[in-house]
Amino acid sequence: MAATKSSQPGDVRQRILGESTRLFAARGFEGTSLQALADAVGVRKPSLLYHFDSKEAIRDQVIDDLLNHFRDEIPRRLAAAQGGLDRFASAVSALLEFFREDPDRARLVLREVLDQPEATQERLLTHLQPWVHLVTDYIRMGQQSGRVRGDVDPEVYLMQVVMMVLGTVASAPVTGALLDRDEDPGMPRRIDELIRMARVGLFVDRDEEKRSGTGTGTGTGTGTGTG
Repeated sequence: MAATKSSQPGDVRQRILGESTRLFAARGFEGTSLQALADAVGVRKPSLLYHFDSKEAIRDQVIDDLLNHFRDEIPRRLAAAQGGLDRFASAVSALLEFFREDPDRARLVLREVLDQPEATQERLLTHLQPWVHLVTDYIRMGQQSGRVRGDVDPEVYLMQVVMMVLGTVASAPVTGALLDRDEDPGMPRRIDELIRMARVGLFVDRDEEKRSGTGTGTGTGTGTGTG
């Protein structure tokens, strides 16, 4: 009899990765057993080990898939963007869309940063350094043109924005509970505020350009380009 869609090897593998993301984010790697993973996927433990030979191998694949997304997606977004502000919005939007799609991804990355900092640092260097250089190069180009604040440290700024995105998405249930129910702005408005804060911290506004003499006085407040 033909196998059902849910029993296809590729489908099972993706379910393992999806449930692992959820459980590792909620319980941590050490707090999640292979049996718990198998139960969540709906397979026996030997079937789990057929696809991945250890729990460590599952974690490695989960994290690598997360980081590979940015290695491939961010350069594509930046190449398609027009002007510095558009590039900025594209990079931040790519981060937000990916983590909002599944907030457990953000929680998992934060856990990994805390639980195994050295291994996470090595992975980040391997997977993300190329696009980090790409984004920071755009920031430096903007500084040379006077559109971006000259006192911004590009690498530090970028990492702070990444951590803001992760923290905003991962902690939404907690931060929402701290606000009065009628005052909770909801995730879309929180994200709009995050982008506004990040933009203000990066781009020179029109009035400041005029005072400092670094701009042409013909911008739109946040600048139109970094290149």
